[in-house]
Order: sequence, then C-alpha cells, then structure tokens
Amino acid sequence: MGQEQLPAAGNPWLAGLALLCSQLSLNVGAAIAKHLFPKVGVEGVTAYRVGISALVMLLMFRPWRTPLTWKQAANVAIYGSVIGLMNLLIYRAFSRIPMGIAVAIEVAGPLTVAVLASHRPRDFVAVCLAVVGLYFLLPIHGHVDQLDPAGVAYAAGAAVCWALYIVYGKRVSAMSGGRSVAWGMLAASLFIVPIGVRHSGEALLTPAYLMVGAAIAIMSSALPYTLEMLSMRTLSARTFSMFSSAAPALSALAGMVVLGEHLTLTQWAAITAIVLASALTSLR
Repeated sequence: MGQEQLPAAGNPWLAGLALLCSQLSLNVGAAIAKHLFPKVGVEGVTAYRVGISALVMLLMFRPWRTPLTWKQAANVAIYGSVIGLMNLLIYRAFSRIPMGIAVAIEVAGPLTVAVLASHRPRDFVAVCLAVVGLYFLLPIHGHVDQLDPAGVAYAAGAAVCWALYIVYGKRVSAMSGGRSVAWGMLAASLFIVPIGVRHSGEALLTPAYLMVGAAIAIMSSALPYTLEMLSMRTLSARTFSMFSSAAPALSALAGMVVLGEHLTLTQWAAITAIVLASALTSLR
C-alpha cells in the first residue's frame, strides 16, 4: 500500500530532528555529486537530482489523486521552480568555489528570512552568533583573490532561491502528506531535466552514472525535502531558517568525511557558534 500521507510533525523537537537529518542527507549527497561533475557536467547532475527525485516522489505519494486548486497550483509552480533553480545555481557554485564557501554564502537566504521574521531580542542574539560563525567559516581572510566571482554570484543566487523556498514551502506545507513535495519536484523537473539533457546528452544514460545519480537524488532531494516539509508544518519560518543556518557546518563535516577536507580550529569555533545559534532559536 502506498504511503499517501506523511504524519504531521506536531512535536517541535521531532520537527527539529527531521530538519537536522534532512541537512545531513543533503550535504553528504552534495559531496558525492561533486565527484560526478567531470563525468556528466553540472547540468547533468542537476537533472539526475531533480528528475529522479520527481519520479520517486510521484510514485510514493501519487499526488494526482487529489487535484490542486488554482491557488495551490500557482504556489506549487513557484515552489518547484525555486527548487530547480536553487539546485542548478548551487551546483554551479560548487564547480567553481569550495563547497563550504558556497553553502556559507547560500545560507544568507534563510538568515535574511530569520532577521525579517524576528520579534525577540533572543533571535537577534542568535542571528549575530550565526553571522560570526559564518564569517569565520569563510576562508577569505587574505585570500579574496582566489574566489571565482562567478562562483560567488551563483551562490548568492542560490541564497535568494533558498529564501523563496522557505516562504513558498511554508505556504504549500499545509497540503496533505507529501503531495506538495511531489508536485514541486515535478514542476522543477519540467525545466531542469531538458537543460541537463541538452548539455550532457547520451552520457546521462550510462548505467554507472545513473546509479550514482539515483543515490544523489534520494539523498539530496527526495529524502531531505520530505523531511523539511514535515518540519515546516510545525516550525515557524524564523525557526526553520535558523535551523537551516547550520548548513555550512554540516557541509564542512560532509566535505571532511567524503572529500577529505580538514577543518582548522577557527572553523571548528565557527561551527560551534552556528550550532549555538540554531539551539538558541529552538528554545521556548
């Protein structure tokens, strides 16, 4: 029997745990994806991630059983388009600048949402902690000239998409179960997959690459987006954004484990500051 509905994540601690697991899965998947760039290109890997994820989500949740209203369809279309563009932009950033730097720039999106939604002094303290952590995570002190401007621009574009993803994800999260994620991934695949096919061609049909692409799709999209949708049904946009600000730390850890990237004491201190910021916003 198909799992047509996901249980509501009514417990904020469970919602936070779901979001943490989604970030871990996403970052490990991103580190694996970076190995595939030389084989099928950034566009090809993005097509794998979005296209295969869409198929998996459609088979799991069969969203067509409950048709969308026009308002829901509009929100889902924007939500899906943002997902697709965010994936493409951050992968292009990964291909030009280190993964940790790209994610640290990208996280400016959810941080902006958190600042705009904050109404308590505690939230501003948390934002300051996160900003300090992000500043020291960026290995740009004395090495600014080594950053590719195009890579930075792609990461900044991904930051804008991440902010929009939170806003529109919150709007569509009220839909039953995983329908919103499935419809969103379908919308994303409608323009991302053709781009990947155009750039990578027959290389996308290589069995070995397809297997890795499927793993990337599950780890980087299908699983994390489902878990994030669960958390969005319980967490506020502000709290979700601050939890998401831990992404650079998790990205650095994924880079260390999967890519062999080592961290300095300064980077560990930055990770601690970001984790404290996320924990502070979750306290009630």
